[in-house]
Amino acid sequence: MAEKDESGKNSELKVHNGYNRVETWDEESIRELSGMYYRVLKLLGEDPDREGLKKTPERVAKALHFLMMGYSMDPCKIINSAKFREDYRQMVIVKNIDIYSMCEHHMLPFFGQAHVAYIPDGYITGLSKIARVVEAFSRRLQVQERLTVQIRNTLQDCLRPLGVAVVIEAQHMCMQIRGVQKQNSVTTTSAFTGIFLSNQNTREEFIHLIGSRLH
Repeated sequence: MAEKDESGKNSELKVHNGYNRVETWDEESIRELSGMYYRVLKLLGEDPDREGLKKTPERVAKALHFLMMGYSMDPCKIINSAKFREDYRQMVIVKNIDIYSMCEHHMLPFFGQAHVAYIPDGYITGLSKIARVVEAFSRRLQVQERLTVQIRNTLQDCLRPLGVAVVIEAQHMCMQIRGVQKQNSVTTTSAFTGIFLSNQNTREEFIHLIGSRLH
């Protein structure tokens, strides 16, 4: 059931995998987007007033609002919300972070996994915050190359470690279901700073560890 929060936005409580998740949206934005998608359905030759499509424009508007929620997230604030002093100077890796994003060229999904590492220099951050930074940037209109660099730059600028490494492997629906239609293609991008650039052994250790089934 939808309710209004203190900011005037609508919110809806949903149960997902045993925990409560609250989705919020701006009622005016949803209404405008719904009207646009109603028009899109008509332009495609459909009848948006038939039974199966009556609520589709609103559902699509809410889905798009959810998929683009990264615009309302501040990645550096996410890091700083759990930033701790710690005398640890070895590699910290969070790998196999699921990503779901939208290609800005065709507004079709691309999805895969991100592998992120950093070597602390006096400060660490909560492990979940790294995944949240990935989420903050992936839930926007994106290209994979920019997404990779944005994650790297945020960790470097907000945490000031000795180095950061990011690798993303993703499949792009704009390549798989239209255009060239190569269903098995996978795109890999990488971005490094600090010791991951200057020290080949450190970089190779990272590549080895993200490819190893240590878990």
